[in-house]
Amino acid sequence: MGAHPNVRVRELLDSYDHADACAAYLLCDRHPAEDVAFTVIDEDLSAVDLTYGELRERSRRCAAALAGLGVGPGDRVATLMAKSADLVVVLLGLWRCGAVHVPLFTAFAPPAIAFRLRASDTSVVVADPDQAVKLAPGGDLPADPPWQTIVAGDTALPGALRLDDLLAAAGAAAPPAIVGGDGLLVQLFTSGTTGTPKGVPIPVRALAAFHAYQEFALDVRPEDVFWNAADPGWAYGLYYAILGPLVSGTRSLLLHAGFAPELTWRVLERFGVTNFAAAPTVYRSLRAAGPAGTPIRLRRASSAGEPLTPEVVAWSADALGVAVRDHYGQTEHGMVICNAWHDDLNVEAPGGSMGRSLPGWECAVLADDADTEALPGQLGRIAIDTERSALLWFLGYLDAPEQSASRYTADGRWYLTGDAGYRDPEGFFHFSARDDDVVIMAGYRIGPFEVESVLVLHDAVAEAAVVGLPDELRGEVLEAFVVLRGGIDGTEALASELQTLVKKKFAAHAYPRRVHFVSTLPKTPSGKVQRYLLRQQGRVAAG
Repeated sequence: MGAHPNVRVRELLDSYDHADACAAYLLCDRHPAEDVAFTVIDEDLSAVDLTYGELRERSRRCAAALAGLGVGPGDRVATLMAKSADLVVVLLGLWRCGAVHVPLFTAFAPPAIAFRLRASDTSVVVADPDQAVKLAPGGDLPADPPWQTIVAGDTALPGALRLDDLLAAAGAAAPPAIVGGDGLLVQLFTSGTTGTPKGVPIPVRALAAFHAYQEFALDVRPEDVFWNAADPGWAYGLYYAILGPLVSGTRSLLLHAGFAPELTWRVLERFGVTNFAAAPTVYRSLRAAGPAGTPIRLRRASSAGEPLTPEVVAWSADALGVAVRDHYGQTEHGMVICNAWHDDLNVEAPGGSMGRSLPGWECAVLADDADTEALPGQLGRIAIDTERSALLWFLGYLDAPEQSASRYTADGRWYLTGDAGYRDPEGFFHFSARDDDVVIMAGYRIGPFEVESVLVLHDAVAEAAVVGLPDELRGEVLEAFVVLRGGIDGTEALASELQTLVKKKFAAHAYPRRVHFVSTLPKTPSGKVQRYLLRQQGRVAAG
C-alpha cells in the first residue's frame, strides 16, 4: 500500500513546505491535463467533467484578469459563491497571482460579510449573481467600497464587473507566483465564539496536512468516486472538498445545488459514489428521508463537524453498506484525530470514539488542573503536542496576539483545542463537551457572540444569550434567552421579529429556533453568563 504513514508524512512535507512552493503548480499544473479534477453536477443531475487542462487555461485567464485589476501577491480576494466550476477557476486564478483567498459562506447576511471584508482588507470580491445583492450599498456596506466587485453572471449591481467579460478580455498571464511554504493561501475566519471572529492564516504548507487527511483518514483512491458534500465556505468543505482533491489529483464530485436528502440519494446512486464525506446532519437527513431507488453501497463513509450518534452508525452500516466513521478537527488545524480508513491504520474502534491521532499529529488529554497528561479514562482538555506534530501549521491568529497566546499552555508545548474529553487505555479519544460554548448545528460552527450581538440590536431587547440544545436532526439548534426592556411583553410576534433579524443581519442558517423571554440571565459574580444553566432551562422547557 505504499510508504509507511510516517515516511509518507515526510514526503508530503518535502512537497509542500519549501521556499519554491507554488500553489498553482501544486493544486493544478503538475497533474495530467486530461485527468478529471471535478465532475460538476446540477440539480437536474446533468453533469460536466472539468479537467486539469481546462482548469489550467481558464484559471490563467482569470489570473490575468485579476492582475489587470491590480491584484498581486498578498492581496485578499473574497468569494461569495456556491460550489461550481467558476468557484474553482477563481480560486486557482487568485492563487496564480499569489493572492490570499477569503471564503464567505453564502448563508451570511450583509453585516457578517461586511465585517470579514473589512477585517481582511479585501481588494476584490467575486460573487454569484444571486449573492451579489448582499454587496449592495446600505446600512452595512459603503456606497464607495474599497473593494472591487466581480459577478459570475449577469447583475444589476452598480459598478460590478462581469467575470465572463473579464475572462474574454484577459491577456497573457504572468508565470504563477512562487510564495513558498510559509506564503498565505487562505484567510478563514473563526466562528466568533468568545468575541469577534478571528482570522486564521492558512499557509501553503498546510496542504501537506490536507493531503495526508485525504489519504490516511478518508482513504481516497484513484479508482474512487469521491464526494465531500460540505460547503467550501467553511473549513471542512474548503480543506477537503476543494483543496484535498486538488492536491491529491483525485476526481471529486461538486454538486451545484443546495442540500436536500432526496437529491443526495439520487447523486449517490446515479454517479456510483464509493467514498462519501459529510456532516452528521446529512446522514441523519438521509436516514429520515429513506433510501430511494437502487441500494447504495459505499466503500468508505466519513463524518466530521460534530459527534456521531450510535443510531446513525448502526443505520449507515445497513443503508450505505458501511458504518460511517467519526473524524475530529478544527479550523485552526484541519483534522487531527480520526477513525482512519487507510489499510495501515484501519482498526476496530470502540463505539462513540473519535479515533486516534493521525500520522503527523500527536494529541493528548491534559488534566484540568495541570498541564500534564491525564490518566486513561480521566476527563480533561483535548490538546495537540506542538513539539511532536510534524503537520502542525497554525501559528496564531492574525492581529490577535492575546487570543493566540490563550490557546497554548504557558510553556507553549500544548495547543488547547477548547474541547473536553478523555482517552481510553487503548489510545482512542472520546469527545465530551466544548468549553468555548460554540454551537455546532448541521456541521456548521456558530459563535453565540455574533447571534447575541444581532439580537440586542432590537429596541425591545436589553440582554440576550444563545446556547445550543440537542436536536434529533441537526445535532444541535440555537435557542435564545432574551431579557426585554421594561414595559415590553414577550410575544410570538416579537420572537418571530428577532428570528428574522438574525437571518437578515447575520446568517440565514443561524437564527434561534426558539426564543425564551426571561426576566434575568444567570451570571457568575464576575458577570459571565452561565450558559450551562440556560441549557438546563431549555431542556426543561422542551419537556
